[in-house]
Amino acid sequence: MKNLIVPVLFLIAFGASAQRTLIHAGRLIDGESDKPKSEQTIIVEGKTITAVESGYLKAQKGDQIVDLKNKTVMPGLIDMHVHLEGETSKDGYLKEFTMNEADIAYEAQKHAKTTLMAGFTTVRDVGGSGVNISLRNAINKGLVVGPRIYTSGKSLAITGGHADPTNGYREDLMGDPSPKDGVVNGVEDAMKAVRQRYKNGADLIKITATGGVLSVAKDGTGPHFSEEEMAQIVKTASDLGFHVAAHAHGDEGMQRAIRAGVKTIEHGTYMSDETMKLMKEYDTYYIPTITAGMSVAELSKIEGYYPAMVAKKAAVIGPQISSTFSKAYKMGVPIGFGTDAAVFPHGENYKEFIYMVDGGMPAMETIKCATSVNASILKKGDLFGAIKKGLYADIIAVDGNPLQQIDDMGKVSFVMKEGVVYKD
Repeated sequence: MKNLIVPVLFLIAFGASAQRTLIHAGRLIDGESDKPKSEQTIIVEGKTITAVESGYLKAQKGDQIVDLKNKTVMPGLIDMHVHLEGETSKDGYLKEFTMNEADIAYEAQKHAKTTLMAGFTTVRDVGGSGVNISLRNAINKGLVVGPRIYTSGKSLAITGGHADPTNGYREDLMGDPSPKDGVVNGVEDAMKAVRQRYKNGADLIKITATGGVLSVAKDGTGPHFSEEEMAQIVKTASDLGFHVAAHAHGDEGMQRAIRAGVKTIEHGTYMSDETMKLMKEYDTYYIPTITAGMSVAELSKIEGYYPAMVAKKAAVIGPQISSTFSKAYKMGVPIGFGTDAAVFPHGENYKEFIYMVDGGMPAMETIKCATSVNASILKKGDLFGAIKKGLYADIIAVDGNPLQQIDDMGKVSFVMKEGVVYKD
């Protein structure tokens, strides 16, 4: 089994008929049903699931058996908020001045593999330097190992905003970043910045609708972008086939983004009841990233880990995000799964399941958020997000039973992406 990746790739490369693989699943969570099924056989041919049958089917000549009878099997997980280009470290702010683009690319490759091995076969990378676009392409070509990536390329910000690439620099290095750099000031800039992301090869648009926690700026809650700018961003994005994700901590920035038509609100820290009602009305999804909030709150206690201005904001954000999630869930706000991996170490994305359960969401519902719900947000439910006939064979297994012990989501022992086994 450990060498299965070689023959499967060989068959694909040389055009031979794909080997049939029978996966015997002791407990199957299919990503859509409310209850698991026991003793199931998933039939995989090439990249695709061709059938799911009750019982353990016997192998025919040439079949490959994957024995997961003592595992919990489920669809490959989807994380809607990661940043594969980097990872938190005490010298993280210094790295902006010392790392070349090639250095970033090598680190990103490592983070991508770590993410896949943690069971996440698809991610939405919502902001980086643009290396994330090249990383997506390299994975699609089979040059490096990693999850399927949908990326925004460079996030959009106002001058001095959370995604202004020179935010916090000394004055002689600040310059005047333009829409090409992802900085928007006015409606025309908004249109041009979105079109630049399209030109660069992005899959979606990410805006920073309010200030942020980890940027070197005083306030993380105030609204950024006028309503006219946001409306233009969403309209231009829609024209080009993009959806828009909005980073937002403060309430007014969220409301402007929701009314403009963004698809997801990321973080949502200080979300009010009024905003929650608005999200339900507009069918806007909330991506909580509780893990990020809890992580930065803990790291803020380490002397010198963050600049003083950042540490002050980070100290209060974790518990607040957790509280907001609990309230939003009870109010019926549409919720997806996203972690903000990079703010904490890649591969620890599973902790989000634990925080979501702690916040009141049943374990099965958290898994559906990370599979079929997220696939629906991406409008890719016909390709992945569930274990059923016709979808990609994105299949993982964990030790134990996460429906009884949610931290078993961190015990990923098998990973298949598009019919290729990467971890066994």
